[in-house]
Amino acid sequence: MKDFFRIYLVPGFVFQSVVIGGGYATGRELIEFFFAAGPIGGILGLIVAGTIFGLVLAVAFEFARVHNAHDYRLFCKALLGRYWVLYEVAFLVLLVLILSVLASASGELLNQYAGLPIVYGTVLMMTIVGGLTYCGSDTIQRFLMFWSLLLYGVYIAMFVLTFWIKGEHVAHVYQASTVGHGWVAAGVLYSGYNLAIIPVVLFAVKQHISAKQSVGAGMFAGALSVIPAILFFVSMMAMYPQVGNFSFPSAALMNALELPLLSMIFHIVIFGTFIETGTALLHSVNDRIESSMLDLNRTFPTYLRPLVSIACLGGAIILGNSMGLIALIAQGYSLLTMVFMVVLVLPLITVGIWRIRRFTPSVPN
Repeated sequence: MKDFFRIYLVPGFVFQSVVIGGGYATGRELIEFFFAAGPIGGILGLIVAGTIFGLVLAVAFEFARVHNAHDYRLFCKALLGRYWVLYEVAFLVLLVLILSVLASASGELLNQYAGLPIVYGTVLMMTIVGGLTYCGSDTIQRFLMFWSLLLYGVYIAMFVLTFWIKGEHVAHVYQASTVGHGWVAAGVLYSGYNLAIIPVVLFAVKQHISAKQSVGAGMFAGALSVIPAILFFVSMMAMYPQVGNFSFPSAALMNALELPLLSMIFHIVIFGTFIETGTALLHSVNDRIESSMLDLNRTFPTYLRPLVSIACLGGAIILGNSMGLIALIAQGYSLLTMVFMVVLVLPLITVGIWRIRRFTPSVPN
């Protein structure tokens, strides 16, 4: 059972940890992508997204296994050849955006619920992320797995309590609803938007030794990443249709349920998701640096890992808040999503599958 959990479920929890970030956890991202399709269409769209996640991750995990490429530099070089730098450029832009938003959200969350200055939340996040990246892959995997299980528990509790308190309204909403338009497109766009981070989670599949393990872990990851989203989306229908107007739907739902303890626990878990996402992203940067240094027959000292992480966070905050860069990147976010579809997802499901078939006889990791 322990091996099953480590091989098939841990990669999914790691992927879900990176995907959930700030937007998913607050509910705003789910509203932006799926609300227009209606209560039923939103669930169908999330199922589409989870299916695409599973299929593409299965290919990615197997490609990483066959080519022994478990950091984003090696993975993209094996997939894209000399054009791999296109992914890195796009990834660095995405990194600035995500880290800036996470740092800002951490400060605002601690300010809102504990009354502390915004800088305290940002510094706390930077400190914890730095400590986790110093500890290495095993500790990071354990933390991401533990926090994901905690998150599952909180989302299930929220789902059950929502039906206990607002069940009649939720039931009426779904009984009166029809399937809205655009749920397939919403699922495709949402999956494309998040699949950019595939190479970030590859450190969690180093233990795979067969195609069965890689494909199985990929399919489980697709399901694990959307089950909390479905629970959350259905719970938010307790405030339908007004929920579409809230910038922070999770806070609005907590207020509607009038359960202060659940609200406190939920927002602690959200703060942890910011740490999860930042840690996984910066761990991938450290692994990329280590891979480059190994090519030069040099070692990457462990003590530099937290320094690199904190420097990246600090740099992202400065860049993200200077000259309106956050707004500029946010305006071009759809374009950035299309870039990742072109330079990562499409090559993976075409050239990647062909190269997997070609190299299947190779010795596994």
